[in-house]
Amino acid sequence: MSLHPRHVLMTTDAVGGVWTYALDLADGLLARGIRVSLAILGPAPEHTQRQAAHRIHGLKLIEAGETLDWLADRPIQLDQAGRALRSLVARVGADLVHLNAPALRGEDDWGAPVVGVCHSCVATWWDAVRGTDLPEDFEWRTERLGRGYRRCDRLIAPSYAFMQATAARYGVLPTAVRNGRRPPEIGVAKRRRSVLTSGRLWDDGKNIEVLERAASRMRGTVEAAGAPEGPNGQVARLDHLRALGQLSGGALQRRLQETAVFCAPSLYEPFGLGVLEAAQAGCALVLADIPTFRELWEGAALFVPPQDDVALATVLDDLLDDADRARRLGRLATARARQFGVDAMVEGTLAVYAEALAQRAPFGEAAA
Repeated sequence: MSLHPRHVLMTTDAVGGVWTYALDLADGLLARGIRVSLAILGPAPEHTQRQAAHRIHGLKLIEAGETLDWLADRPIQLDQAGRALRSLVARVGADLVHLNAPALRGEDDWGAPVVGVCHSCVATWWDAVRGTDLPEDFEWRTERLGRGYRRCDRLIAPSYAFMQATAARYGVLPTAVRNGRRPPEIGVAKRRRSVLTSGRLWDDGKNIEVLERAASRMRGTVEAAGAPEGPNGQVARLDHLRALGQLSGGALQRRLQETAVFCAPSLYEPFGLGVLEAAQAGCALVLADIPTFRELWEGAALFVPPQDDVALATVLDDLLDDADRARRLGRLATARARQFGVDAMVEGTLAVYAEALAQRAPFGEAAA
């Protein structure tokens, strides 16, 4: 029995970084001769997202049309989505499931090993952002996700810091496989004297409010790329940040290559693809002092306490005033970013797939 799958059914959504992660990983798997069917949950992808997916030769897109786990109102919606995905596994003939929404795993057998990915969850988000007892609406979600984690054959987390947070909250131990991106072609561009942030601006875990307060104190300009309103109706108030709106992947890359400093003040970040993209583009990094960012960027970024808008404003203005220092930090960030490539992510993921397939193999076949 081969310990590499022949056909992977992978779930994704088009709301956040899971879409980028899924496309990069699918591209890497296809390059190794593994078929990939990508089942899209939740809101439909935007036009630019579809274009990016269609550029991946051999990738099969499936509009699953089921509710995203974290947008579900009731457990029955998770049951329905799980049943639909199980039927889809049989219909496409996948021999391994890559489940980017492990809360949908359920109790029934899927007919193939299931590798779940711990991208984020409401409980660890609440622990980092609120730090109080979980609200009632989060308790059933957390319980369902814990059951899903335990029913998966293997689990992956995108950083050691988030592996530890997941283990502490759920009593499971994922394998840390860091996310990766292919670096863009960097052109020679004059860096603008400005700061950029990007991502889900509406998400309190991104801590845009503290950057808003910092921007109100600064001499320099702070720009924000991303959607200010989320699918749950939450809206970020942007009075002092210059809102750029949702940029396409290419437009965001160009903006990063022209920007001196990238800031991520996040309270909660299992990995931070936006930071990686900024580092690959040569931006100096100013990051919140949280475990994930320390793990990934220690020695290649400046760190600020995540709630200290005064310190953040001072660090950002000082860096904008010192172009030589910003360039040095940008070079350090780019050098560190080389550790987080797509090939390393794909190889780490394939190693976890092999463990899941070996666990399911009849006795004697795993060694074949």
